[in-house]
Formats: sequence, C-alpha cells, structure tokens
Amino acid sequence: MPSTWLSPSAHWKRRRPNCQACATSTWRPRRPGTTSATRCPDSRATAERQERLEKKGRPVETTSTSDKTAGLIGLGAMGAGIAATLRRAGYQMHVCDARPGAAQAFAQEGGTAHGSPAEVAAQCERIVSVVVNAQQTEEVLFGPDGAAAAMKPGSVFVMCSTVDPNWSIGLEKRLGELGIHYVDAPISGGAAKAASGQMTVMSSAKPEAYAKAGAMLDAMAGKVYRLGDRAGAGSKVKIINQLLAGVHIAAAAEAMALGLREGVAPDALYEVITHSAGNSWMFENRMAHVLAGDYTPLSAVDIFVKDLGLVLDTARATKFPLPLASTAHQMFMQASTAGFAKEDDSAVIKIFPGIEIPKAKDKA
Repeated sequence: MPSTWLSPSAHWKRRRPNCQACATSTWRPRRPGTTSATRCPDSRATAERQERLEKKGRPVETTSTSDKTAGLIGLGAMGAGIAATLRRAGYQMHVCDARPGAAQAFAQEGGTAHGSPAEVAAQCERIVSVVVNAQQTEEVLFGPDGAAAAMKPGSVFVMCSTVDPNWSIGLEKRLGELGIHYVDAPISGGAAKAASGQMTVMSSAKPEAYAKAGAMLDAMAGKVYRLGDRAGAGSKVKIINQLLAGVHIAAAAEAMALGLREGVAPDALYEVITHSAGNSWMFENRMAHVLAGDYTPLSAVDIFVKDLGLVLDTARATKFPLPLASTAHQMFMQASTAGFAKEDDSAVIKIFPGIEIPKAKDKA
C-alpha cells in the first residue's frame, strides 16, 4: 500500500488569508490603493509569464489550482531535494525509487510513495525523472512497470539526467509517437541547491511541453534556461558544463597533490588559493572534502567517468579535439580502476604517488 499524506493547508487557512489566484497560504500586506485581494509572489510571476507567452503567440502554461500534482522518479541526492522543493511549493508529490524504503521515507514528511514508475504515471500528468543515465531512464519509461505505458496522452516527461544529446533527441520522438510531451532538462548545482530550490535547469523542449511543465520547472529551480524549441540543446549545454566541471576537479586535485608533495601545509594552501586568482568553485568545494578526509559520495568518481566519456563521444563525432577533457577522463578512469569508483569525485587526488593525504577527522 502506498503511504499517503494529508496537507495541513486547512490549518493555515484559519491563520492567514490565502492568495486568491493560487489558493496558497503565502500572504503579503495589501498596498495602499490596491484591492483587498492578496496575491502571492509565485502567482504574480505565473500571471506575468502567461501574459508574455500570450503576447508572443505561444501556448500558455497550464498548471491550475486543481492540478498541482507531480510525480518524481529517483530519490537520490538531487531527486530527493527536487521532490522536497516541489512539495514546499504546494505540489502533491507521488514518488518512487529503486531502493527499498526510499519513497516511504520521503512520504513520511508528505506525499505518496509508489512501488513503480507505472504507479506514479497513473496518478500524474507531470513526471520528473532524476536517475543516473540514459539506461536507467529507458528502464523508468519502457522497462517492466515503466511509466510510458501508463502516461496519458498530453502528459509531460521531464528528463534531468546527463545523457548523449542525440539519445535525448530520439527520446523526444519516441514519446511524441505516444502522445507524450518531453522536456530535455539536465540539472546542475548539487544536492544542497536542489534541496533549497536554487539549482539550475538547462532545458529545451517544444512549446507545448513548456506549456505543460513550465510552472513546475520554475517551482523546482532558481534558474531555468530555455535553450531551444526541441530536445537536444539542453543536453549539449550540460555536456559542456560537465567538461568544465571534470577538468576543474582534476586540476584542483593536481594542484593540491603538488602542494602536499612539496610539503606545503594543506590548510594554508587551501586558504591562500581560495582567496587568489587561481581559485575555482570546484577547488573550493572539492578540496574541502580532501582536507576533511571525507569521501562520502555527493558526486562519485564514476559519474565523471560517464560524463566525460559523453563529452568525448560528442566531440569525436565531429573529430573535434579535447585534450584537457581527455586527460581529465583518464584521471577519473585511473581512480575508478584503483578502487575509488564509488567514492566522492574528489578522490581523484588518490591517484597521485608519493603524497600523504589528510586523514578523516575524528568526530566528537
């Protein structure tokens, strides 16, 4: 039996007036000279977005007060954060995950847990998939108890994985033949930004797909980039982002390794670099893991084996040289085969010989 949750919105209604446009409990004081109707920031943004779309002759986004229901498949570090963000935004969430108990744990705080993608799809016209790769997405859609067969025509499937852009283009066509809209929507920002609703979505889709999913995308991310009117562009931009991310992590590890080899105090090196021109977001973030001796995987080594492999495959198709990406890919491959595949991607520093990396600090 799926676990269910009853929204406490009835209690809020007694305490503060609701927005008359979206029926949420978010409230702002009435400004002098305005009517008594209250309108929350989210509903104002939605109304303004609808007006802009109408002026451009594009389909308006169709989320209504009676249809704030969404499904999410894949409750990993990113998926769980996205699902929680949508739940806070007022969406009634239907979730499932391949790991036993993950969906039930999420539903304890609100939402409905299901045993398969098909069960989620039977309840929702908007499905977000946050799994590792194209193979898992295929299983979500077309495997046993897959979502595609249970989705109603006119529903929308939002794909957030990092995949080959050509595969994403093909998926749009396959789902279109079933009457299902598709949004190519890889994500970036990490688990913390997913949980706070501040991650980035690099999307591309047909106008009809945006009309169905646009409001939900805006609710789950701080930045939603619309990069094209068909699938593929979103995944291409994500591939380029991953090229930079992988190279930056590899370079950060190499720099810290050289410092350790030369006897520089690692804490001092970190302090100086993070306040100097050589700093990068990846150095600041990932080398903090190294200093703590904590390789709990927020993004694993094997993620960059996969993602940099996709980068190289994309460039190889047009014989485009990527010397830095190629070197970084080999570094992650070496770390993976040395036994660090499931560790945090900062564990790529462990491939360097003749250094002693900081040990895990004892927890008080």
